[in-house]
Amino acid sequence: MAISVGDKIPDVEVRRLNDQGMPEPVRTGDVLGAGKVVLFAVPGAFTPGCSKIHLPGFVQGAADLKAKGVDTIACIAVNDAWVMDAWAKSQGADGSIVMLADGNGNFAEAMGLTFDGGGIGLGKRSQRYAAVIENGVITSLDVEEKPGVDVSSCENVLAKL
Repeated sequence: MAISVGDKIPDVEVRRLNDQGMPEPVRTGDVLGAGKVVLFAVPGAFTPGCSKIHLPGFVQGAADLKAKGVDTIACIAVNDAWVMDAWAKSQGADGSIVMLADGNGNFAEAMGLTFDGGGIGLGKRSQRYAAVIENGVITSLDVEEKPGVDVSSCENVLAKL
């Protein structure tokens, strides 16, 4: 069952690259549980919709989100920490967006927002969505019902803040 507005964000171990270039474990409860957070999830780093529309929209809108009181902007995908770091650098997101690697899909499962991409060689992936989280509680959650970036776009999130 998918998580919904009013629920607490799951506290799951994911990874991010540390300053030494090594993946380090972090808890989603720690990274996403304090202040106002915008979390967006993508099916995969470097995929067309994610690289051409979704992440660039949040990179371009980061200052606007911060101006509306957002403390943390985070992106999560079922990829490893090195891929997420390389993707952030290639997109100019390094430093403005926290890139979280959900390599085993445990966070996506805890959110109840997975899909099976095995038919196209992707395996278990996260659905595309955007959430606003305030002090660990989801206050807004928009999950894409079809391929593309619409309800989970930065513009849509900004309109709700």
